[in-house]
Amino acid sequence: MSPNLAMISDGKKFLWDGQPYDSKEAASSAAQSYQNDNFQVQTVEEDGKFLVYTRRIIKEWVAATQ
Repeated sequence: MSPNLAMISDGKKFLWDGQPYDSKEAASSAAQSYQNDNFQVQTVEEDGKFLVYTRRIIKEWVAATQ
């Protein structure tokens, strides 16, 4: 299995967390943990494994002025 390190979904880039999960439940648990840390999450099944892709949600953008 050689999963993509990144995927595009709805025009947004998600990065694989690097861990292939054996069950949907394990992937869902990891996804929930990421969501609790303000990440958007996509779960994909590939070759019998479950992959979790994440994207950080930016809540505030601070522009530095000099």
